[in-house]
Amino acid sequence: MTSCNSHSTALIILAAGSSTRMGGKIKKEYLTLGNETVLSKVGFTFLQTKLFSNLVIVIPKGDEQKAQDVFFANENNLTLIQKNNVQLNFVHGGSSRQESVFNALTFLENQSNAQNKKIDYVLIHDGARAFLSSALVQKTVDNTIKYNSASSAIFTTDTQKEVDDEGFIKNHLVRKNLRSIQTPQGFKFSSILECHKKAKNFLQKEFTDDTEIYDEFSGQRTFLFEGESFNKKITYKEDIENSNIHFNSTTNSNSNEEQKTKMIRTGLGYDKHLLVKNLKLIIGGVDIPFEKGEVGHSDGDAVLHAITDCLLGASGLGDIGSYFPDTDDKYKNADSKKLLQTAWNDVKNANWNLQNIDVVVMLQKPKLLDYRQKIIESIANILCEPKEKIFIKAKTGEKIGDVGLGKCIEVFATCLLSK
Repeated sequence: MTSCNSHSTALIILAAGSSTRMGGKIKKEYLTLGNETVLSKVGFTFLQTKLFSNLVIVIPKGDEQKAQDVFFANENNLTLIQKNNVQLNFVHGGSSRQESVFNALTFLENQSNAQNKKIDYVLIHDGARAFLSSALVQKTVDNTIKYNSASSAIFTTDTQKEVDDEGFIKNHLVRKNLRSIQTPQGFKFSSILECHKKAKNFLQKEFTDDTEIYDEFSGQRTFLFEGESFNKKITYKEDIENSNIHFNSTTNSNSNEEQKTKMIRTGLGYDKHLLVKNLKLIIGGVDIPFEKGEVGHSDGDAVLHAITDCLLGASGLGDIGSYFPDTDDKYKNADSKKLLQTAWNDVKNANWNLQNIDVVVMLQKPKLLDYRQKIIESIANILCEPKEKIFIKAKTGEKIGDVGLGKCIEVFATCLLSK
């Protein structure tokens, strides 16, 4: 289960390569892209998710001022770093990608120890991959927390062959089992750090990919999930030319995310629970002081149940009854926050993005006005979404019917999803 504030996640952006295949004098991460640069665009995509406590950018020695100028070509990057208290550092790279990542991991370890602030997870991304979406970043973080190691990858469209040293086919590979791996790649921080320390002393081989290092030295496997076709690494001149065409075609609207939206769906959720004495009243994950509380198979949080239902309905993945049946004893007295997180992770993994949630709580007593902001913040934290996307309205039953007589709580929730 994910929670916005329960994990500290660091980000490493690799921009220390020489870009020799570009054939020019300017590093590809420093090249202009629209009104900014490749590196500044990469940084903004990650920073706008507000998921990272630390950011390390790996650069060539002597490039400190140049790299800063390039990174802050998008002025929003400085605003996001300051607003979200992100620790930004520029670290010198090594003679190989493996060494550059190791330098960054070692820096983060030393910084963490000095500040006594634990880093739980780390994402590693190639600075020349400028067209990933914020949704892909979120999916990488979610899957990393779930599996300890995760990366995006795409299906190969061409049939692949393994060849011998003389150029003859050695093995006919099964295409459906093959993936082209991308970045970002996410790892449990302590695990990938330990793996890189072992790889540094393993002189028989130089590793070009962090998932290979992890699989080699951790004894664990890396989970691959579907990536994005536009998340390609800029390598040659024509790549940056094609990227600029793509950039210009996707910035004619107010935002890239708006341009990418292909589908919009609404969802409606509903729940109703009896109120009885000597039970907790839990609304949106917040304990409300009152003489009565909800009766339910789980903890009875009608607001979170209605939100779960509307999200599952809008995404077409099911409903709360099919996900968490009240006939299953493992959901007896379950924490509704965890149920909502489970459902929301599936919705996000189906590439849906949240636009807003609107909730109406029908409750005669107590008055919820004093608790509304706390409830909104609780829901936002559960979903790892900005609180501006969520609103709660409370209505009484005007002393009419079961709600008006204080016998029950009734909740209606709507949401808007897009992808």
